[in-house]
Amino acid sequence: MSDTVLSTPVLPAVPPRIALVGNPNCGKTALFNALTGARQKVANYPGVTVERKIGEFLSPAGTRVQIVDLPGTYSLRARSPDEEVTRDVVLGRFRHEAPPDAMVCVADATNLRLHLRLVLELKKLGRPIILALNMMDVAVARGCRVDAAALSAALSVPVVPTVAIRRNGVSGLLDQIDRSMMAMTTDLAAAPCGWSEPSARELRAYHQEVEGILAAALQDAGKPSLATRRIDAALLHPAVGLPFLLLVLFLMFQAVFAWAAVPMDMIDGALGWVQAAAGAALPDGMLKSLITDGIIAGVGSVLIFLPQILVLFFFILVLESTGYMARAAFLLDRLMGGVGLHGRAFIPLLSSFACAVPGIMAARTIENRADRLATIMIAPLMTCSARLPVYTLIIAAFVPSRTVAGGMIGLQGLVMFTLYAAGILSALAVAFVLKRTIFKGAREPLLMELPSYRLPSPRDILLGLLERTRIFLARAGTVIFAIMILLWFLGSFPAAPDGATGPAIDYSFAGMLGHALAPLLAPIGFTWQIAIALVPGMAAREVAVAALGTVYALSETGDALSGSLAGVLAADWSLPTALSLLAWFVFAPQCVSTLSVVKRETNSWFWMLMMIAYMTALAYGAAFVTFRLSTALLGG
Repeated sequence: MSDTVLSTPVLPAVPPRIALVGNPNCGKTALFNALTGARQKVANYPGVTVERKIGEFLSPAGTRVQIVDLPGTYSLRARSPDEEVTRDVVLGRFRHEAPPDAMVCVADATNLRLHLRLVLELKKLGRPIILALNMMDVAVARGCRVDAAALSAALSVPVVPTVAIRRNGVSGLLDQIDRSMMAMTTDLAAAPCGWSEPSARELRAYHQEVEGILAAALQDAGKPSLATRRIDAALLHPAVGLPFLLLVLFLMFQAVFAWAAVPMDMIDGALGWVQAAAGAALPDGMLKSLITDGIIAGVGSVLIFLPQILVLFFFILVLESTGYMARAAFLLDRLMGGVGLHGRAFIPLLSSFACAVPGIMAARTIENRADRLATIMIAPLMTCSARLPVYTLIIAAFVPSRTVAGGMIGLQGLVMFTLYAAGILSALAVAFVLKRTIFKGAREPLLMELPSYRLPSPRDILLGLLERTRIFLARAGTVIFAIMILLWFLGSFPAAPDGATGPAIDYSFAGMLGHALAPLLAPIGFTWQIAIALVPGMAAREVAVAALGTVYALSETGDALSGSLAGVLAADWSLPTALSLLAWFVFAPQCVSTLSVVKRETNSWFWMLMMIAYMTALAYGAAFVTFRLSTALLGG
């Protein structure tokens, strides 16, 4: 019996956990997608807001393996919150979470010098390590010849070449994972951790060891490809680079309208058919009102904007996967420096176009605390995708669908670009003030690696869009659905008394709230319906559109809503009111989830309350000026 125990490895009862560790821009996430496909989920580490991506896959031997994609890090000597999470996970410092059973260290095969020091640090942890030499196809194209066997002998760890974006490009890694799993024992989790903060002497020793390993395993260091050098010569040129970046952003916002028009019409038609069918099938009464006026009119008003949000995310994912995002940060470093921001702030700010929550979390890559706080405070001024339904609704209602400049530029897309530009310029202005008052200090230079240009992986783009669709639909099916039911209840009860004049909603709880807030918002031209919509809009920006749909469906203009909410607003609002609401949403305080993340990231109520105060003041002031000027110029 004892002989059997000694000769047969005992695998853990739970799936073995493997951590993916590596420098930023090494293709780690692409490798994670190649291994897990759609079998992945996103959550937060306990006690922090850093996201972790967890997935599972079956190895060739049939072993179910759990894999965790950790934030990119250059060293276990963590200097940013993201790097601290990676360090704490691999060291087993998170309570109620065991350290990984093994690690796959992902390295860019074209830039091993930067990656091998991390491998040497990870070796001291005493856990199984596999070195995945990713992007080997790019290395070969550059003439960079890596002797994987010599590298494995020098490091005393298995080394496997991978090409994460190619079919079967990770088969060798899967086979090696199986071999490593068979070598694992159940007492591995109790293995002592031998890592400690390296001294300056140890760091020099690391560098010397890396040079020795490279001399033995790297036959030709290679150089950036001719295509990369030629593209960078143009796109990083002072006279060409910045105009090209602005052109890319401009085309992105034009595409948000042009590409999404057909699927939006299809969704609108389907929702109209569902609403009409439900209205015809259900008898008159509260249930019919709840389904048609509350759920379909409210949630449907948001679902129609899913195509535009996906178009926006498509461009962001392509920019990231091609390597252009890092170039954009480099190009804007001088502009960011003019207002006192670190060039690395560009990536969190660009991420905030999708949602301010990941944008704020991405600020962890900024090491200086003052720069990080300044970036967090202005990130919500970037126009997030949740504002997109509001902008699109008002633009569709009040901006003609025609072209200018000889038919080359859509007027609606131009207005959308202007709104995004207003958010960017306001963020830079606020940063200028903050860096010269609260966050004074010398600006640190931008040091970052420019990854090689590469073709985006359709698989990774598709997985990213599917994940964004899942999040959007889950939000529409939970948060927005629940709020719409609550708003329908508040807009339907108490019922109007006998002999009452005007819409029934005027006598409801929602109507009372809207009319109570109306005097406060009257100076900026807001109606009582807008006042109602702004309150649930604090839960999520797009809820404001759903709230308007429900409010107007419950009012006497509800019959017109079956055609188009935009048409109802065009008939009910003045142009100054519409422009004022656009100005409000450029500056308005963010949703509750954003504010809660600000509190957690800064570990302070002060910065969250300060954000609410300054953004509310900016929003009200901008709406007031816009309404008064447009009324004077255009009339009420």
